[in-house]
Amino acid sequence: MSIASVDVIVTSPGRNFVTLKVTTSDGVVGWGDATLNGRELSVASYLSDHLASMLIGRDEDRIEDTWQYLYRGAYWRRGPVTMAAIAAVDMALWDIKAKKAGMPLYQLLGGASRDGVRVYAHASGTDFAALSNAITGYRELGFTAVRVQTGVPGLGQIYGVSSTGPGVRYDYEPAKRSGDRPSEETWDTRQYLNHMPGVFAQIREEFGTDLRILHDGHHRMTPIEAARFAKDIEPYDLFWLEDATPGEDQTALRLIRQHSTTPLAIGEVFNTVYDYQTLITERLIDYVRSAVTHTGGITAMKKLLDFAAIYGIRSGIHGPTDISPIGMAAALHLDLAIHNFGIQEYMPHNEQTLEVFQTSFTFDKGFLHPGDQPGLGVELDEEAAGTFEYAKAYLPVNRLLDGTVHDW
Repeated sequence: MSIASVDVIVTSPGRNFVTLKVTTSDGVVGWGDATLNGRELSVASYLSDHLASMLIGRDEDRIEDTWQYLYRGAYWRRGPVTMAAIAAVDMALWDIKAKKAGMPLYQLLGGASRDGVRVYAHASGTDFAALSNAITGYRELGFTAVRVQTGVPGLGQIYGVSSTGPGVRYDYEPAKRSGDRPSEETWDTRQYLNHMPGVFAQIREEFGTDLRILHDGHHRMTPIEAARFAKDIEPYDLFWLEDATPGEDQTALRLIRQHSTTPLAIGEVFNTVYDYQTLITERLIDYVRSAVTHTGGITAMKKLLDFAAIYGIRSGIHGPTDISPIGMAAALHLDLAIHNFGIQEYMPHNEQTLEVFQTSFTFDKGFLHPGDQPGLGVELDEEAAGTFEYAKAYLPVNRLLDGTVHDW
């Protein structure tokens, strides 16, 4: 058998997704996620204009060889567009292989290492009352871990904080459909550093020590600010502090490590194992945060996590709603199979998205399972996908109070 056709599907059921459909000569279909938030059409073009013709006639079973062919053969390596495109092909080929084997993908990865995958929810609020309400709602749904983000007095809308009011918000989507330009937000690190430790203290007082608390700094601190913050929040026993500093400077993590024992997670903006090399070999992080969709797919992510395991570093795969249910399923199969699993990010997709992507994974008491359908366990309804046209959307730009463009 061989690959007979390759199709790229762009759909927007509540948000934009890029999906790859690979069909073999005997009619087996594999699906892959190629979504890159705010740059979706770049990956769609990479797939349709460059990779599709290269795949026709190739043996679909030669997954490793195809991965190397697309990565090493291009000369221009790495980067989010290239790695998202390769990831989509890789997912689709694994989907096909598992379907042909008649078993869920995790069985081909060595079988299950656990009964379910612990996930964390996104609890946020513009003030503590709204945040507390959201945490309570998620706990009632069975979540045992929450990422907490809250407004900061004196600042307006902050990325990662829902502005739609208190309560459990599954459908928070920060990519705004605001025309040709992204929206802009205002930030002040000093106000944030002074405010957040008190928020964690209130959470511990109200919810006790059993709740696993995670927090995302969104790359907004300098190394010394992050070191101070990580030390200040030690008494509140965070599961992790994520993206404390910009990801490009791996040496910044050394300074944070010198001052604090707060566990660190980073990597959702990384694309290859090489971005992690120093962080892993020097044990500067505790959790790998890449998405399967943005890091070259299942083949590459499995190798990255096996490398991390040698150094006692665990997984924390990126899983917001800018990863399609196909990408989420790929993460869950890896989560279930690997030994060094840590936790999985989980933002349930909205009803429109789930009309297009039909999933088999299940949630129970804070844990997800990818299901036991052959393959990834997600199928795309092409007719439904065709009813949701692409709409340009961007994540916000962050500025300091004086107008300087800042990290987020």
